[in-house]
Amino acid sequence: MAHVELSLSEVFAPASGAPTEQECDNLGRWSATVSSADEPCLLIDAETRVVAVSAAGCELLCLAAPEELIGLPLLDGGLRLLDFTANRGELTEPEIDKIPPLLALTSGRLARGLLRIETAIEGGSDATVDAVSTPVLAGGAVAGSLTFFSEV
Repeated sequence: MAHVELSLSEVFAPASGAPTEQECDNLGRWSATVSSADEPCLLIDAETRVVAVSAAGCELLCLAAPEELIGLPLLDGGLRLLDFTANRGELTEPEIDKIPPLLALTSGRLARGLLRIETAIEGGSDATVDAVSTPVLAGGAVAGSLTFFSEV
């Protein structure tokens, strides 16, 4: 999997009369991108419902097929988060609120952190992923969050 960084050398000025970012349906635009992405990524709305998830994201996060998750709350879709202790305990409510996809929603800022995902495979090892999340704006307010994952 390749890592690409883009550099903007010139400021983009929209054409006169073009809708601004806040006027666009950003969740709808990102949904199509995430659904067809080769990279592990996830898009949730402000109520934490899954709007889109890539097939690679489902595989990395030990989730069902993307079409089975759409519309479900993120944590009701089978995502099992564990702490980093030897006991492998489930995360508490205050800890869950700090995971990057949810923190980006509540803070309106970029969020990054490691997640330990319980595998669905009997006897399989847990996955540790690096998650980078950004809020998605619509109408000047946070409408969701977009998260990219990378296996550690």
